[in-house]
Amino acid sequence: MTKQEFVDRVAEKSGLSKRDAGKAVDAVLDSITDALKQGDAVTFTGFGKFSTTRRAERQGVNPRNPGQKVTIPAATVPRFSAGSTLKKSVRGSS
Repeated sequence: MTKQEFVDRVAEKSGLSKRDAGKAVDAVLDSITDALKQGDAVTFTGFGKFSTTRRAERQGVNPRNPGQKVTIPAATVPRFSAGSTLKKSVRGSS
């Protein structure tokens, strides 16, 4: 599903215009991004939790030259943990 398809579905389910739904989706994504940049976690009970985690520096292999080792620098990366309600819902739909 693309972002536009998602916006269309939000508009349909909420009764908002597509323009307002697009603004709402952008606002939610921007707010989550801003919180993660500040090191905060965003939790939606039952749905899941957006957070960041620190990944340590590690050794990797150059894919063009498998004999060459490269150092992959440490990084802060986003993480999502699905909530129990979301997990049950997805399992039940298969």
